[in-house]
Amino acid sequence: MKKYESENELLLIVALNLKKIRLRKKLSQEELGFRCGISKNYISDFERGQRNITIKVFQKIVEGLEIEPEELLKTHSK
Repeated sequence: MKKYESENELLLIVALNLKKIRLRKKLSQEELGFRCGISKNYISDFERGQRNITIKVFQKIVEGLEIEPEELLKTHSK
């Protein structure tokens, strides 16, 4: 299992993946928030690494984006 160098590294990976997927699907933060039942400010804060999310919110995001959970957890080679 990979050890993460900082306590926020995994959070930032998920946040970056969320933003990439949202943009690929041509969704605004407001539209995604509507689909997920959460505010656009919450999504914005999370995408910028300013907020942590719960597993319940993670599930809402996965369902709102219509993706599998692992898509938000993928790491990309540098």
